[in-house]
Amino acid sequence: MKDTLEILVQKANSGDRKALEVVVLKIKDYVYNLSLKMLLYPEDAEDATQEILIKIITHLSTFNHKSKFMTWVYRVTTNYLLTYKGQNTKEFAMPFDDYADLIDTGHSDTVRYSTNEGELSLLEEEVKVSCTQGLLLCLNSVDRMVYILSEILEFNSVEGSEIMQITAENFRKKLSRSRTKIRNFLNNKCGLANPKNPCRCVKKVDFLIDQKIINPIDLRFAGFSQRSIDLVEKLGELEKSIAIYRSVPQVKAPLTILNNIKQTLALD
Repeated sequence: MKDTLEILVQKANSGDRKALEVVVLKIKDYVYNLSLKMLLYPEDAEDATQEILIKIITHLSTFNHKSKFMTWVYRVTTNYLLTYKGQNTKEFAMPFDDYADLIDTGHSDTVRYSTNEGELSLLEEEVKVSCTQGLLLCLNSVDRMVYILSEILEFNSVEGSEIMQITAENFRKKLSRSRTKIRNFLNNKCGLANPKNPCRCVKKVDFLIDQKIINPIDLRFAGFSQRSIDLVEKLGELEKSIAIYRSVPQVKAPLTILNNIKQTLALD
């Protein structure tokens, strides 16, 4: 029978270096995905994840086993991300009105960059994920975190409030505010959320390449085996604004994070 995370943590705190490495292996993808959703840019998320994992490892002895270990991990991660300002993230974040102008600008019925069907498919996916994840940056950091924990990662208000160390009532109020802002924006601007809207991901490809918001030779999000843009229609039981976000699969944390952690803490 495999050890639970809590047992592995006990072993790690007793000096078992292998158990510590397994703990890191088991939590790194969760930390990275939350960081990526909060920060948009993989390079910022990678830096944050490495710092968070080091923080978790060096403070592992403070885990008191009164809550689930993953709840504690998410709490440490959340506390860090609420104050972390990635360079790219900070430069891209903007108010909702400015983001609306960005959405309304640069539509094209043809794609100048490529006519290859496979490449266009990937570019369309890159636009979809970049655009919808970028929208989250219009929220302040606390409201953004509440929205991600609840609507994307599907924590309930009790779990979310425990992670963020606020009351469940306060968590629900912040969620309601964030949900309304995101839903209204998508319903008014996004063609995926509301087919009556003129915006389509493929129509924004050339503009976003020209603006250097997406890099066609170094795609950040379009490396998944199944396009999330194709999954939205299959999630009919969810409102579109939620489906757009939940359709994006979890991604593996880059191996460089684990390698750097091992070197920093001499886990090899």
